Amino acid sequence: MSVARNLVVAQSGGPTPVINSSLRGIIEAARQFDAVGTVYGARHGIEGILKEELLDLSAQTAEEVALLRFTPAAGSIGTCRYKLRPKQTEDFDRVIEVFRAHQVGYLLYIGGNDSMDTANKLAQLAQQRGLDLVAVGVPKTIDNDVGDSAFRLIDHTPGYGSVARYWMHKVQTANEENAGSCPADPVLVMQAMGRKIGFIPAAARLADPAREMPLQIYLAESPCTLPQLAEQVSDQLRRSGRCLVVISEGFDVGDLGNVTDAFGHTSFGSTKLSVAQAVVNYLNQVGMPCKGAARGNVMGTDQRHSMAYASPVDLDEAYGVGQKAVELAAAGQSGYMATILRNPGPIYSIRFDKVPLGEVANSERTFPKAWIARSGCDVSDDFVRYAKPLVGSDMLSLPVIDGRQRMTRFAPIYAARKLPPYVPQADRK
Repeated sequence: MSVARNLVVAQSGGPTPVINSSLRGIIEAARQFDAVGTVYGARHGIEGILKEELLDLSAQTAEEVALLRFTPAAGSIGTCRYKLRPKQTEDFDRVIEVFRAHQVGYLLYIGGNDSMDTANKLAQLAQQRGLDLVAVGVPKTIDNDVGDSAFRLIDHTPGYGSVARYWMHKVQTANEENAGSCPADPVLVMQAMGRKIGFIPAAARLADPAREMPLQIYLAESPCTLPQLAEQVSDQLRRSGRCLVVISEGFDVGDLGNVTDAFGHTSFGSTKLSVAQAVVNYLNQVGMPCKGAARGNVMGTDQRHSMAYASPVDLDEAYGVGQKAVELAAAGQSGYMATILRNPGPIYSIRFDKVPLGEVANSERTFPKAWIARSGCDVSDDFVRYAKPLVGSDMLSLPVIDGRQRMTRFAPIYAARKLPPYVPQADRK
């Protein structure tokens, strides 16, 4: 009988409402395999591995693990935006050293394209160094940009269904306010996440599939300029007397004083001026064919941590993809990402499968051009048919004590350190 090897799970990048559901799937599935020993959570992703901060997840109570389904964001084990770059050879050496010291035979990395690339590189490096390490990727991102535009590698990523539901409800409630206050505030501009890809703002259409609202949607990919946007808003005002605008944070309004993170991605919440405010300023400056002024709302990180809007479908699928990742790892199938594929037919159903990490790491999904209206301010019914099953039909019931939500609180039980302290290369001055 082979000796059980330990498993490390790490997270990277922005969190989602269902990221902890994948973590729960991993922890609970690992108990079913004799090949898997202790499950450790790397505190704040790859940084936790480098610093040898390994939270013992196998030692946590079943109640706290079960509560992961209702716990948003990534506070349970933390995430990071630390990137392992090829020149950081000491960091790579340290990861292998930590894995050896703690008899780690399995690495499960929850994240997007960059995380899949990191997991793939670590699997290859371990093989070169003679370390028997099985690395499996677990997809997550609210942007739904992991995979390919043909939806061959993955149909959708865990997290997207919940943020789509968030926007469905936010647009519904915003429409009620706008309808009531339109004599003074005829235009409301709402900014959605989505640096380069439009799946999040597109989800606004789910609030109004019959197109009864005066709703315009502008993706980062929309073939539309700011003057064209203003003209279309004015046309809407002449027809309806009011207008709701949902716009991607990546829509081109010119220089916003960009701030970038460690991956080189623009951090729109840190810029000097938001896209929504730039649009509001422009509309009010050029004038509108009615009295009143445009106003703006910038939805922030609540898009990815509003648990009340989490999709039950999304939660179940996130859990299942975590389970699938453990199944692949225990079978020794290194170099793959657990994936979600949609079955053909009019009734929505999915299956869990695997795809090579290298294919995922080297791919980048784009929003299908056929799903963008010629006007640049709407999306097609084909998108609605794609996205509608992901949001679910029921609202989540959250555990509450004395009016406050009950969330997972893991006990601070860490693996004993066996190596000298280490400062990650990128953090050194």
